[in-house]
Amino acid sequence: MVCEEMAALPAWRELPDEQRELLFACALLHDVAKPACTRYDPDGRLSSRGHAWRGAIRARAILWRLGVPFAQREAVCAIIRFHLVPFFLIENDNPRRTALEVSQTARCDWLSIMAEADARGRICPDPQRLLDNIALFREQALEEGCLTAPYEFPNPHGRVLYFRDPLRQPDSPAYEDFRCHVVVLSGLPGAGKDHWLSHHLAGWPVLSLDEIRTELGVSPAEQQGEVLQLARERAREYLRAGINFVWNATNLSRTVRGECLRLFYDYNAHVRLVYLEATPEKLFAQNRERKRQVPERVIERLLERWEVPDRTEAHEVDYVLGE
Repeated sequence: MVCEEMAALPAWRELPDEQRELLFACALLHDVAKPACTRYDPDGRLSSRGHAWRGAIRARAILWRLGVPFAQREAVCAIIRFHLVPFFLIENDNPRRTALEVSQTARCDWLSIMAEADARGRICPDPQRLLDNIALFREQALEEGCLTAPYEFPNPHGRVLYFRDPLRQPDSPAYEDFRCHVVVLSGLPGAGKDHWLSHHLAGWPVLSLDEIRTELGVSPAEQQGEVLQLARERAREYLRAGINFVWNATNLSRTVRGECLRLFYDYNAHVRLVYLEATPEKLFAQNRERKRQVPERVIERLLERWEVPDRTEAHEVDYVLGE
């Protein structure tokens, strides 16, 4: 029903072919996680955040296995992740902050087209209220200057501070006086993190969770609390001394990344996130060649919480694809 409504929308029909294909993929996949999502609201409905967030993760794995190019895939996943935001933005406690956050990864004009198709293609008590809210979402994004592009902050540090401080204004100046620089690697096992590190940051101190696991005799399939505790203690030593270093781990979910990023920001570090990715065939082959091979069942579980880093998380975010 949503796909049929999408195809009938004048706003969709006026787009170039590539953009129509991208948005049609969003319509096909936007509810892909509903059958597997077990989180429910008190009235029995699926949690909107639960199935949208999980849907983006599941769509990412599907499109990765199909070989969809990175930029198109991530555009689809961003729209799926936020596809319900236009329905409820006006009821949000801070609609401006939400619109600015969404714009960092999803084009708000495309998001409004997806939301309109979703509203028209569902059976609900008051579809007109949803359509009115979508129009208000477009107006909010247009007013903020982020309807077709990400909202631009005065500088990267201002962007980082804004998404860490709920009281901060987006146009507030941010003085950049960092104690040190931290490079945080992110990527599935076998994506090539160690290879990239040896070619681009040779000589930097490295906190590698793989090496700490070996030191402690902990398997990747076991609980990682002791490994993380030791890694953080060593990170604090570098941070206190103002020494640049690398944090080398999979760092696949925003939650896991957020825990270490908070530590680095508390010490006023400049953070560069480097995300690495390989095709499924290359990734599994490279993992099999590693000295510390990760069981494939562990990689499959990691795919269930795979979130690619974005501009809201760090001062710099670099994407290294198939190096």
